[in-house]
Order: sequence, then structure tokens, then C-alpha cells
Amino acid sequence: MANHKSAKKRIRQTEKRRLRNRYQHKTTRNAVKALRNTSDKEAAEKLLPKVSSMLDKLAKKNIIHKNKAGNLKSSLTLHVNSL
Repeated sequence: MANHKSAKKRIRQTEKRRLRNRYQHKTTRNAVKALRNTSDKEAAEKLLPKVSSMLDKLAKKNIIHKNKAGNLKSSLTLHVNSL
């Protein structure tokens, strides 16, 4: 267990960040899944910019790798265009 004041603070900060990152990552995964399961083109076109933005934010904060975000955005765009 931490003895220093700064180490205790670091533990508190890390836990908060971990929970926030998990929440954002799970929310984005659910949005991606919802977009993939959408068969309505209009709804998918409305959802695509929101999901792309979520993926960009995750990549910016290093929650996911930037190439993974790019690959997901690319595959989702192809899916929406094929509807």
C-alpha cells in the first residue's frame, strides 16, 4: 500500500481514469455494434458521424490505437455505403 501522499493521490486518479476509460470504451463498442446491426440506410448515415467521433476521441486519449480506430471507421463506412 502507498505511504506517500502523492502516491495515494495517484492511486485515486488512476482508478477514476480507469473507470472513465472503461465506460467510454464500452459505450463506443455498443454504438459500433448498433451501427453494424442497422439495416436502415438513413439511420445508419445519421449514426456514422457520431460513432466516428467517438472512435476518434478514444484514439486521441490512447484508449484504443489510432490504426484500430481508422480500421473500424473504414469498415463501418463501407457497411453504411453498401446498405
